[in-house]
Amino acid sequence: KLLLDADGVTRIAEAIRAAFPDAPPDVIVIDPIRNLFDGGPDGGGENDNTAMMFFLKDRVEVLREAVNPDAGVILAHHTRKAAKHQVKDDPFLALSGASALRGFYTSGLLMHRPDEDSTQRRLEIELRNGPALPGKLIDKVAGRWVELNPMNERLVRKEVGAKFDAERLRKHDVILGMLLDEAAGERLYTAMQFAETFENRGGLGSKHTIRERLSVLATKGFVKFLRDPSSFGYPVTRSRFGYLCVEGMQFGLPVEEVDPATGEVTTSARPVLPSHFKCPQSGLSLQVENPAVWVYQDGSEDDLTHMSEA
Repeated sequence: KLLLDADGVTRIAEAIRAAFPDAPPDVIVIDPIRNLFDGGPDGGGENDNTAMMFFLKDRVEVLREAVNPDAGVILAHHTRKAAKHQVKDDPFLALSGASALRGFYTSGLLMHRPDEDSTQRRLEIELRNGPALPGKLIDKVAGRWVELNPMNERLVRKEVGAKFDAERLRKHDVILGMLLDEAAGERLYTAMQFAETFENRGGLGSKHTIRERLSVLATKGFVKFLRDPSSFGYPVTRSRFGYLCVEGMQFGLPVEEVDPATGEVTTSARPVLPSHFKCPQSGLSLQVENPAVWVYQDGSEDDLTHMSEA
């Protein structure tokens, strides 16, 4: 196991010079400190500020001087166990050996998770010789860390709000599933008739609640409408929008057909394609350009991801 002790400093410096024969590196990264930590003759640990100061001055600084005195140094370090409120009040005190570290670095970044049930992290920023900077809300999306809009962060009653969010997503998922199942059973509905038919079923609540959820789903593009369902044996409705339609909806079960000449078995289905959608800006019923291509409104992709995970 390699330690950044006196012998380790010499060996690492030689290895760096061998790897960069033409010019020394501009940045030296130690990730994490724990794997190379040497607390000095007293053998102190990372939480010992005296041992941490020894490591920083007698090991890290000596290594930089040996490699490139002008090089920047990045240190990756773990936090110690601390209560949530302590991390919130002064995040950088949660670092092991915090006092020594904070007197050594010129800038610090600390990432922590305020809510264990959420994937979002807080990125705290500390400048030794600069103005205070606000923290950032970040999350990993498609394998990359991205900054989130802090205005979307719930500040009051977070746990209760998260439960309400989850319940809304559950109702959305149930409604979409019901529409698919009903269409497979050769049953189509207008928004009002669906709300009245499934009132207090599947945990959806009253017909008014169902109508509200359908309205939101239509605005986001999860629900569209079919004005003329006569090909399915349904009359044209006087409803403002038409019959409810969701992506992948099929009328009745798929039917297997056998080619008498070749004996080939094919499966045919009757897709229910939308003719109109709800404009997210005006709320008006507008005609769909291409019924075969389902388009969601901008910003609805996250809802779709959460609903697919539900």
